[in-house]
Amino acid sequence: MTVIKACLVCLSLAIVLFVSGPRGAIAADARIASEVEPKSLSKKKQTRLGLYVTAEEAGDLLKDNPDILLIDVRTRAEAMFVGMPVHAAKNIPFLQLGSYAYDKKKKTYKLDPNPAFAEELAAHVAKKGGDKSTTLILMCRSGTRSSKAANELTKLGYAHVYSMVDGFEGDADKDGRRTLNGWKNADHPWTTKLEHERLYKEPK
Repeated sequence: MTVIKACLVCLSLAIVLFVSGPRGAIAADARIASEVEPKSLSKKKQTRLGLYVTAEEAGDLLKDNPDILLIDVRTRAEAMFVGMPVHAAKNIPFLQLGSYAYDKKKKTYKLDPNPAFAEELAAHVAKKGGDKSTTLILMCRSGTRSSKAANELTKLGYAHVYSMVDGFEGDADKDGRRTLNGWKNADHPWTTKLEHERLYKEPK
């Protein structure tokens, strides 16, 4: 074998390894192509990594990329009563109902931080064969909690954390109804019949 042929063989093998890669290769080698313009997002939806995806894009990606993990960071009540995506979602609340203290400004109950969020997420990622280079898509109601959760994970060394900017229900229209975008409005599959392994359980 000539030197040129040997080089060509090595190059071919390198290309095959790059494309096929190990589990999580999508996260390490390429960014998700998205139509989201980071500058168009409100500050509360922006993340340190600047990685975003729309609900419509996420639904299409998850059909063909099992190595991408969708994490539902909403409360258990939201997952139960509003529904969850069918695609590979695991509910791990970033904030949760606890004290039920009233928030006068937002006119709703306050949400308390879930102290077990990072630990439970790490356990789920490991169970799926991933690590901190695995591509994660975080989903909340409309993109605010998911951005905060993404920032927390970035501090812990996760390198490919995407925030779903319109979440499960989407942004509110002028009448306060969530009709503009989001997983449900994109007509991606969802259900209120939740599988046991996808639900969040309080750590013992």
